Amino acid sequence: MSSTPWLAPLAAGPVRGEVRVPGSKSASARSLLLAALAEAPSTLSGVLASRDTSLIRAGLTTLGACFDEADDQLHVTPAAEILGGGRIDCGLAGTVMRFLPPVAALADQPTRFFGDPAASQRPMAPLLGALAELGAEVSAPWQLPFSVAGGRFRGGDVSLDASGSSQFISALLLSGARFPDGITVTHRPAEEGPVPFSAGTAGATLPSLPHIAMTVALLSRRGVDAAQTGPTSWQVSPGPIAALDEAVEPDLTNAATLLASALVTGGELTTAWPDGVQADDELAGVLEAFGARLSYSTGPDGARQLTVSGADGLRGADLDLSKVSELTPVAAALAALAPQPSRLRGVAHIRGHETDRLAALSTGLSELGADVRQTEDGLAFGPSRLHGGGFATHADHRLAHAAALVGLVVPGVMLDDVACTTKTLPDFPGIWTALIGTQL
Repeated sequence: MSSTPWLAPLAAGPVRGEVRVPGSKSASARSLLLAALAEAPSTLSGVLASRDTSLIRAGLTTLGACFDEADDQLHVTPAAEILGGGRIDCGLAGTVMRFLPPVAALADQPTRFFGDPAASQRPMAPLLGALAELGAEVSAPWQLPFSVAGGRFRGGDVSLDASGSSQFISALLLSGARFPDGITVTHRPAEEGPVPFSAGTAGATLPSLPHIAMTVALLSRRGVDAAQTGPTSWQVSPGPIAALDEAVEPDLTNAATLLASALVTGGELTTAWPDGVQADDELAGVLEAFGARLSYSTGPDGARQLTVSGADGLRGADLDLSKVSELTPVAAALAALAPQPSRLRGVAHIRGHETDRLAALSTGLSELGADVRQTEDGLAFGPSRLHGGGFATHADHRLAHAAALVGLVVPGVMLDDVACTTKTLPDFPGIWTALIGTQL
């Protein structure tokens, strides 16, 4: 994927209007996988069209599923049997490199996984180690590129350290009903002494619990016996995965990113805000903590809507973002622009995302004039006056979102790459520019 430099557009005034966002990346990935493993065909609507979802569809096709598009719907024919022997491109997508290896463990022949150059830096060892412990044949070292085959794999009980990513747990749960012995997975942090923060340090906290709750909810919708059995343990019983025609919810993390533009410009935006499988309250709470005025209403279609107003102005905040760590870059942009100090906590694990997000945010925002420093599990900000300049996205869509947000009110913010935003918003520049065009 080639990079595309982009000058972030400056808002001429308060941003107002309505925001429409495509389907949730996280829910799309889970629904695609469950449909591919179901006992009969199903139809999905609202699936996000992005690089990540294209890669997971391609990977599931390699493993034996079939996808047919018609009239904005996706008809999924599940795999009659899981096919090994192929190659799966993971790109930079955690959902592909983590969700598909447990599926590949159901095949006798090895499946080879590879990805973008930076993908080899993303944590994989806990998940691949768990698969090996359960009897799968996993090539060493346990990072991309690697191969997975069934071997003696049947599922069962396993413990792993998921402090680096909740996707390790979701990956095992999503395919668990197809394992002969089901799956019982427990998060058990590695017993290590204190480690100075650096790239790769994740800490002992289990992050992004709402994403695991999403996994369990979507499994349950398809008739799977799935449940959280303890504070850090989950179980999925073996059995069929029912076919289900379903609509994927709009992506609330992306919606919150767009809504934040109303906060920084003193405007007002409204969007669909379903009370579904995403962390709706926590995401809205981040905007509220930074000064947004929130109001809920019912739209013409009967769905819940959220309106965000920035009329009261932006303020600093002290936030634990462990449940909604994907919003950290946007929160960092808000903190850099706020007139009071801010602190973002509970997100040490995002050092292992598409890039080391904490280091990249600290460096990128500092070069725009922000008073920011890394802490053991996040970022701390002091009041500052920002200026224009270059911003390195590191091929990370969330970093591009943060820079675009700063660029609304700081002239001359130049992103080195906006093409990386296709990961979750295929036409982010067009959506962002149109959003600016709705101002009064």
